[in-house]
Amino acid sequence: EVPATALRPLGSLRHVLSLAHRNVPRDPCVAQLVSRFSTFNLRHIKPPAVSTIANLTSPLRNNLIYGHESFVLKSGSPPIPRFQQSVRTLTYFGLRRGKRKTVKAVVKRFLRLHCGLWVRRKAGYKKKLWKKSADRKRRLRQHVFCNRTQSKLLDKMTTDFWKRRNWYVNDPYQMYHDRTNLKV
Repeated sequence: EVPATALRPLGSLRHVLSLAHRNVPRDPCVAQLVSRFSTFNLRHIKPPAVSTIANLTSPLRNNLIYGHESFVLKSGSPPIPRFQQSVRTLTYFGLRRGKRKTVKAVVKRFLRLHCGLWVRRKAGYKKKLWKKSADRKRRLRQHVFCNRTQSKLLDKMTTDFWKRRNWYVNDPYQMYHDRTNLKV
């Protein structure tokens, strides 16, 4: 017979073991976790405040297992996004010198004029051309300026190297690098 004082440190572990016992046939990781922590003193760990899936009623548990949302989950928890939104990350500190890095996609897709304006192609200029009219294709081939918000964002994504003045031979944008006749 085991004395009651010997079982006190295992008080919070009983809850984990009972949950693990119910889930062992379904999840082998839980059995490994229980065997690993069975010798430790887990008195400082609080039992979970939110009821687990194992403690829910069976119809609700079936809905959760098969991916259906239930009225209990809709009321308390924020919705989980269904897809991962793509982002273009900016490296603030490089590993070699600790300097900012230029996002290469910006340099490839946009052209910066020396006055600070950015030039780009219209979106969709090479997509599904078979269904677009000739006038629409001509409009899509045109170059347009980025607005102020986009220009500020693109300036943040490039380093000073790409903001310096370049003197290219036969540059078609030579007359647009400096803005003239501006009323300030």
